[in-house]
Amino acid sequence: MYQKAIAIDGPSGAGKSTIARRVADRLNFRYIDTGAMYRACTLKVLHEDIDPDDEAAVSALARKIDIRLDAEEGMPLIFMDGENVSSAIRGSDVTTLVSKVCSYAAVREAMVELQRGYAREGGVVMDGRDIGTYVLRDAALKIFLTADPRERGHRRFVEWQQKGIGLDMTEEDVINDLIRRDELDSTREIHPLRQSEDAVLIDSTAMTIDQVCDAVIELWKERSVEVL
Repeated sequence: MYQKAIAIDGPSGAGKSTIARRVADRLNFRYIDTGAMYRACTLKVLHEDIDPDDEAAVSALARKIDIRLDAEEGMPLIFMDGENVSSAIRGSDVTTLVSKVCSYAAVREAMVELQRGYAREGGVVMDGRDIGTYVLRDAALKIFLTADPRERGHRRFVEWQQKGIGLDMTEEDVINDLIRRDELDSTREIHPLRQSEDAVLIDSTAMTIDQVCDAVIELWKERSVEVL
């Protein structure tokens, strides 16, 4: 039984969220930003002044936190315990710790339960690190989106500069942080970042956003006819 869903996995800064949002809009699907959910949990850890190395305390917090996804004028919003934290979760303090926080099994279990709940409603595009390999193993289409690390870092740096996020970080800082997160995400014990055997690899290093979106849409048209 295949889910009416598109799973987009890949390393940090590959453009997963941008592509997922645009594809969801074109297909009239709901976009689920799983990375934002883990970032919200990380922000809560910071707000509560919890030691991120204290797995028990972080896990207990993840089980009780209220995270809600919404949208306004086509832009995704995320609420943590009723507070709009859509901008706050993009700060460099959260970026530095999020891989650590989401490496804990109980944290991932809590977030995955929410993510699968959204998917059961049907018609979703979900991006993250383990969507095709774990969260939505039966997604009708799985994409593994990647790009050269320096290109990913450059894109993220430009995006953050435009949004006024992470202004204390240089482009080299952003690139090095992406490489660090790649290592953490791909070597963690719980559902590490890897390409699912049935995922389609898209290297966006030399592609525009529109070209990547068009490729995903075409793949969806082909795959949905085959399995849905």
